[in-house]
Amino acid sequence: MAIRFDGRVAIVTGAGGGVGRAHAMELARRGAKVVVNDLGGAIDGSGGSSAAADAVVAEIKAAGGEAMSDGCSVTDEGGVANMVQKIMDSWGRIDILINNAGILRDKTFGKMDIADFRAVLDVHLMGSVICSRAVWPIMRQQQYGRIVVTTSVTGLHGNFGQTNYGAAKAGLYGFMNVAKLEGERDNIRVNTISPFALTRMTESMITGERAAMYAPELVSPAVMYLVSEDAPTGMILSAGAGTVSRAAMVETQGVNFGMNITAEDVAAHIDEIGDMSTARPMRDATEQSKKNAETLAKAPVKG
Repeated sequence: MAIRFDGRVAIVTGAGGGVGRAHAMELARRGAKVVVNDLGGAIDGSGGSSAAADAVVAEIKAAGGEAMSDGCSVTDEGGVANMVQKIMDSWGRIDILINNAGILRDKTFGKMDIADFRAVLDVHLMGSVICSRAVWPIMRQQQYGRIVVTTSVTGLHGNFGQTNYGAAKAGLYGFMNVAKLEGERDNIRVNTISPFALTRMTESMITGERAAMYAPELVSPAVMYLVSEDAPTGMILSAGAGTVSRAAMVETQGVNFGMNITAEDVAAHIDEIGDMSTARPMRDATEQSKKNAETLAKAPVKG
């Protein structure tokens, strides 16, 4: 069955170009009214202009869709509140939020200023928190909401020279894990996308013939699923170049050493502790506690 968003209102942050623009265009093509949010700054977050967001809105309208632009920074609580109020005054509801806005300030950890660490955390992590918190009461009242946060291979697996970016992107996974639980009773589903595409942030890594393979538009199908009516909740999808995979935090079954455990016990059995054939994802802290109880039920291992 075709995924449609007729009657739905969606916000996409960082939608003036790249992956965000692709999401906004695809939402509109599938019937949504779209708010194109973009500060219009440089890749490091400096400056600002409404031109990029306005251009995407013009594209959507030229194709027969409905859209409005907003140029507030996702780190500005007042600006985000004003954006949400403007949407409610115009369209009366907010169904979808795709947190996509981001900046880069790459440098090795030993050379990185704390200010650059905070700036990246503020945009990626706190920006997603601020926008999600602003729409949360509306989605609860509607008994419907779909939120996507954007992580990265850096947050999931690491990448040299990006401790600030990795920390922010990994933090979004933790945010999703709790928000998915708190949103369930109100039909608010929260998921995560890990995109890999040719954008301003990756243009130095994706060059030549590979560039066409990594069009931003090839990430959007996975995101459309994650914000659809039948979306899951608490899922991470990695998408790029026409491929989609699922990422997850998993935990091994573990080993019970008993109350007299020593550091030497851990060292002697580290291979068994790390046996990934026993690994599985945990829905929440309660499920992890149950797994620990299973391990504790086994006879202690010594020596």
